[in-house]
Amino acid sequence: MKKILAYPLSIISYFFFFLTLVVFHGIQWFCFTFIGKEAHKTSVDVFNFTLMRCLNILGTTFTVDNPHNIPTDVPCIFVSNHQGLYDIPPIIWYLRKHYPKFISKKELGKGIPGISYNLRHGGSALIDRKNPKQAVVIISKFADYLNETHHSAVIFPEGTRSRDGRPKKFAGTGLQIMLKKMPHALVVPITINNSWKLFEYGSFPLGIGHNIKMKIHKPILANSDDVNSIIAKVEQTIIADIL
Repeated sequence: MKKILAYPLSIISYFFFFLTLVVFHGIQWFCFTFIGKEAHKTSVDVFNFTLMRCLNILGTTFTVDNPHNIPTDVPCIFVSNHQGLYDIPPIIWYLRKHYPKFISKKELGKGIPGISYNLRHGGSALIDRKNPKQAVVIISKFADYLNETHHSAVIFPEGTRSRDGRPKKFAGTGLQIMLKKMPHALVVPITINNSWKLFEYGSFPLGIGHNIKMKIHKPILANSDDVNSIIAKVEQTIIADIL
């Protein structure tokens, strides 16, 4: 019965999801072109808030556990497990005061209304996974940009999403570069649970009635220990709370 109900709800959710992508592509373009970067940033925040509302149609709810008063005058490196596309809207919305920027594969920088535009113009880093040398240069410049602006990075060290919620081994190269280049940053582990369940039946229908949980762990100073020890601690912290 639940799966049967998922079909009409998924159609409605997808309709409003793609409508939101198209509408906010235009809004982002207008804000970036005629008003400025701050207006563009605000449009991206509202864009992702609206994407979350599209998921409410499926009975999806969001729970965020963040007991920490994370300062906004220093850059943060948010490190999270990755369970699916829908990890991203709550990260952008609930951490919006930290100006979160992403390290993403270059393929996502084109072809997706709204999302690709933000990746290209919003300060994120687009890397070529097939060209490690280029990726190192891009990430290094990205770290310099974050040091200068006090904006924050979001990294998914697993490299690709987990389709069943089980954590994948961290690929630490990008995070190593960030830690070395940003010694005064705060490293903030994030554990995400249940977003993979939206795809429990595949891309269609979407799963219904799930609670996506995001837990923000205690920040760690980037220079508080050697790089490998920090990465190991962050990985252990994230994994310990995966349900």
